[in-house]
Amino acid sequence: MSDDWQQQIQALHEELIQRDDPAAWVREADALEATRRYPHLALRGPVFGVARQDPAVGPQWRLVKPVVDGMPQMARDGLNSYLWFTAKDDTDDPAVRRELLAAVAVLEREPVNEVEACGVRYRIVRGDEFARVGDDGLEPPRPTDAEPVERSWDRQARDTPSPDVDFVLDPDRVDGPAAGALKLGLRDFAYTGFRFPSDVRADSKRAVATHPDIVLLPTGFGVGERDGHGWQPRGVLMSTPHDARRLLYSGLSEVWALLYQFDDEKKARYAKAAEEYRALERADDFRFEGRAFRICRVGRLLRTGPDGPETPRPSDGDEYGPMKIHPSMDEDGTITYE
Repeated sequence: MSDDWQQQIQALHEELIQRDDPAAWVREADALEATRRYPHLALRGPVFGVARQDPAVGPQWRLVKPVVDGMPQMARDGLNSYLWFTAKDDTDDPAVRRELLAAVAVLEREPVNEVEACGVRYRIVRGDEFARVGDDGLEPPRPTDAEPVERSWDRQARDTPSPDVDFVLDPDRVDGPAAGALKLGLRDFAYTGFRFPSDVRADSKRAVATHPDIVLLPTGFGVGERDGHGWQPRGVLMSTPHDARRLLYSGLSEVWALLYQFDDEKKARYAKAAEEYRALERADDFRFEGRAFRICRVGRLLRTGPDGPETPRPSDGDEYGPMKIHPSMDEDGTITYE
């Protein structure tokens, strides 16, 4: 550990003492216990989102769309929709609408990673998902992880809004000594091992030099299933442990039956298991018919450099390309359905 990093972590420790915040101390104790019980990091892979830099707000980059998409083009499509609906609903100025729609037109035909409209830069950004792992598998939620005020199991209930939206990508932000130590450990992180293609390893090594600073994004939660190859994700990243529990409940009770075309007998077994899981209320582990599920804690890192957050790498693949997503709109807001 360099003297510079030692000084930074010491400063964070002193700030924690001066703050005299019991809740912060408990969160820090939770983090240290997690480091002991789940000492290893397991990489899931890249995720993508959208950030913007608005001079009217400041020089910082802020997230517009959560960094959860599995491919760059999914994030580009999200930006396409964001700009189109901004043009439709958030302005009556034809000149502003014209600029927004010009950016939409670029996204419809080119796999670009940055567009500009009305003086605002919009960028597709890249992160990496990881989880802590110990002898018993993936790290589950911690006692200090925030839960919704009302913990609904209704499949139609709204998920907790993503903490990513409007999150400032500040590489100097660190929430406590444990997070500072984690950033230290991730600073030189790069893909290694022959399970990764050579171009992926080369791009990863290059990113350490071009984007040397680390931002830790808000913690997410997901459903993992243990199989013969380890733990596999089952569904999207959620904002709270309970949202992930409701995701598992919905899968067991209804979604998987539709997705995998269960017969009536199997559908009934899974629906019964769903109610058994729900009755446990805050369970993070559930076993059913030889399947083992766990609500797990998911971290994400994002690299930044002199010009801001890292964009997708050349080796980040897409399964499809740009396309027209929404109807045509003119500068007066008239929509044409072709």
